[in-house]
Amino acid sequence: MKAKFEPVVNIGGVRVERIPLKTKIITESDSMADIIREFALPHIKEGDILTISESPLAITQGRAIPVEQIKPGRLARFLSSKVMKTPYGIGLGAATSMQCAIDECGAGRILVAAVIGGISKKLGRKGDFYRVAGKQAALIDAAETTPVEPFTHTVIKGPLKPGKVAQELADEFGFPVAVMDINDIGGSWAIGYSKGLSKAFLEMTMKDNPQGQGAELTPLCIIRKLD
Repeated sequence: MKAKFEPVVNIGGVRVERIPLKTKIITESDSMADIIREFALPHIKEGDILTISESPLAITQGRAIPVEQIKPGRLARFLSSKVMKTPYGIGLGAATSMQCAIDECGAGRILVAAVIGGISKKLGRKGDFYRVAGKQAALIDAAETTPVEPFTHTVIKGPLKPGKVAQELADEFGFPVAVMDINDIGGSWAIGYSKGLSKAFLEMTMKDNPQGQGAELTPLCIIRKLD
């Protein structure tokens, strides 16, 4: 469970409240529109922004793949063995998640990304693997990343067309929507958002991960400007 966060933060001189919304466990049989209708609409006020965590959105799109259905090839096993292990997650260091990256991005692109990433790392530069491999490789969550059943033993791929989904939801409900990829070590990325929103504002506001990403079951969050 994530440590308690401060609900109100100061962003550019403006006080902003973050209100995580608890939901049920979201599955492939759910529609994100229905989840918003049930769990967010009763709390939304005029001027609010709704954020959605990327993994639950991906789950509604059928992007959570049980590990027993993934058959890593030789390339996936080799490349995953070269990924540096970190204390905050295995990422593509698992053969199953690397195979999903290959499936998403293509073997050639992943191989080129690995070569360039390996060279640049020796030169003291980080992140080139994902710059070359692309967003979908970066969005993959390895098995055992989430404690929430029934998804503990699944690899969750990134959501498809998050910007398009955010805009469609905003058009349907009449308030701005953003899809966020956030972690507990300061990573905050707005990977899709409706018209009129500021990527920089979203990422600064959500940087401390008020939604959490485990047993909190708060995949939705309201951003509310108080000033």
